[in-house]
Amino acid sequence: MIYHVNGVPLYAYTGGKNFDPAKPTVVFIHGVLNDHSVWILQSRYFANHGWNVLAIDLPGHGRSGGKAPHTVQEAALSIIALLDAAGVSKAVLMGHSFGSLIALHACAENPTRVSQLVMLGSAYPMRVTPALLESSLNEPEKAIHWVTVFSHATLAPPPSALGPGTWLFGGSKALMRRVLASNPHENIFHIGFKACDNYDQGEISMAKVVCPTLFVLGKKDQMTHPKAAQSLINLAQHGQLAMVNAGHQLMVEAPEETLNALVAFCKP
Repeated sequence: MIYHVNGVPLYAYTGGKNFDPAKPTVVFIHGVLNDHSVWILQSRYFANHGWNVLAIDLPGHGRSGGKAPHTVQEAALSIIALLDAAGVSKAVLMGHSFGSLIALHACAENPTRVSQLVMLGSAYPMRVTPALLESSLNEPEKAIHWVTVFSHATLAPPPSALGPGTWLFGGSKALMRRVLASNPHENIFHIGFKACDNYDQGEISMAKVVCPTLFVLGKKDQMTHPKAAQSLINLAQHGQLAMVNAGHQLMVEAPEETLNALVAFCKP
């Protein structure tokens, strides 16, 4: 489904269901150089179990138009603008990695619009090494390779993800290449990494969050190590923690374990 947000088209995958104002809504927000498809199992489950689903492509990514957000704050504004465009007064926000910071900031600045907050593969500060920042700008293929290496703890998922024997490493590289090519006007890889690296409002934002918050972290995550989320966990007023046996791409590496944590936390 296409929504017009701030004058540009923004794509939201709905799980094949029509929007129903009587149902609660969950917004899925992807990370750097990803798109809505990283949530395929989770978004389809929610769409078929009583929820409106808006699994988005961030502005300037995938099927969405406009310029890519250069800051977490700018991206958070687009999430609230999406809720306005969809006529949603309050929603659950779920964000992965970069998307978790976007969800956090949107929640902190708009507490009446968010019923529950879910942060997957999160960290604060979400620093990016200078070498990776430089590679994302000047050698993106090299950076894609190393991000993929450090984002996965296994090569193939269990049958419940994308099918038995799916090559996660190759699939993730192909997705990142496709998303990078979707915007020939900007290097959205470098822009996204810079936004993560520059964000300095994490603890301030978490202190403002009043709704229930779930942290879903991968035990084997080498991109955002579980310990790196501890400062946010400590500040969460109504926080819960779920550890899953996966690396950074936990939605496809441990799809059922991740989904179970989300379902247990979110009640329509």
